Amino acid sequence: MEKRTIYADNAATTAVSEEVLAAMLPYFRENFGNASSIYKLGRDAQKAVETAREKVAKAIGAEPREIYFTSCGSESDNWAIKGTAELMSAKGRKHIITSVFEHHAVLHTTEYLEKHGFEVTYVPVSDKGLIDPEDVRKAIRDDTALVTIMYANNEIGTIQPVDEIAAICHEKGVLFHTDAVQAVGHVDIDVHRQGIDMLSLSGHKIHAQKGIGALYVRKGIILPNLIHGGGQERGKRAGTENVPAIVGLGTAIEAATCNIAEKNAVITPRRNRLIDGILKLPYTRLNGDRDKRLPGNLNISIEGIEGESLLLMLDMNGICASSGSACTSGSLDPSHVLLSIGLKHEVAHGSMRLSIEDDITDEDIDYILEVIPRVVDHLRKMSPVWEKIVKGEKYE
Repeated sequence: MEKRTIYADNAATTAVSEEVLAAMLPYFRENFGNASSIYKLGRDAQKAVETAREKVAKAIGAEPREIYFTSCGSESDNWAIKGTAELMSAKGRKHIITSVFEHHAVLHTTEYLEKHGFEVTYVPVSDKGLIDPEDVRKAIRDDTALVTIMYANNEIGTIQPVDEIAAICHEKGVLFHTDAVQAVGHVDIDVHRQGIDMLSLSGHKIHAQKGIGALYVRKGIILPNLIHGGGQERGKRAGTENVPAIVGLGTAIEAATCNIAEKNAVITPRRNRLIDGILKLPYTRLNGDRDKRLPGNLNISIEGIEGESLLLMLDMNGICASSGSACTSGSLDPSHVLLSIGLKHEVAHGSMRLSIEDDITDEDIDYILEVIPRVVDHLRKMSPVWEKIVKGEKYE
């Protein structure tokens, strides 16, 4: 079969779409005004920003005034968590609840707060990668300031019961934030209906450029500023507006959310073909619940190999994949997500994530399923532990 290049790492980043690029281009040259300036160029830029804000709000069921543009999902997470911590600590509430397998933008932020007098409870996840809402309920205390649980996991793609968790938080009078960076554009979200108080999203996961994100903050919640300076974003986030990127995000999120069901009807069967084909290999397992997962995500552990070697050989065959979060791909430590669902270190090290979209073809799937068994067989023949695994012997 002819070698081709297949991009199957959309959870790491996506290409800027032609539609988004076309929308952005005028704001680099012709309409380059500062959105805070009062002359026409500035007013035109400000109008473009507000139009994009309306698009982002509509996409997630919010009001435009509840949307604040940021530089990325990580900034949005930091602002929501640190801001709520500062806001609620004045009321004597210095306890935060999150999960053990959040993105590091959340985990490192909560670790930072632990060093500054806050107590954090990390609720567990099941071996299927799902959080039990009752664990959240049990963890809530009188001094709980915030619950922050991701909408969908960035590595294994499992979709969390955010509606139930949000309802529990409201019942207990606790604010609820969700990192929805991986979920936006892949599942239907309505923050008001679902009871979500704050939500983080990022543009480069939905075909906008890198360096643009947004934070939804429910009306009535007044977060302290994370960035101080000018009066941009209604005085809540300083910094000259990145008008081209904001326009691009508005265009991208509108396109990503207008036909979710139709896209998923194409993506899900192809994802399932990949799962079923790869699991025909012996000593493999799907990580995360089979059904409660993002339509384009599959994360599979393959025993007897190193994940890095697998990725390099897939790359040599024109297939772009990942071993987990691109944010930690340089680390030699096994994924904290995979360890949290009970995988042993040596099994976690041999894991691979594929994240596909509706542009992948049946021929692409055929090619991936032709290449992976061949690469795995090659790597296992070189592995010093593969023979021990087959014989059922313990290995270190």
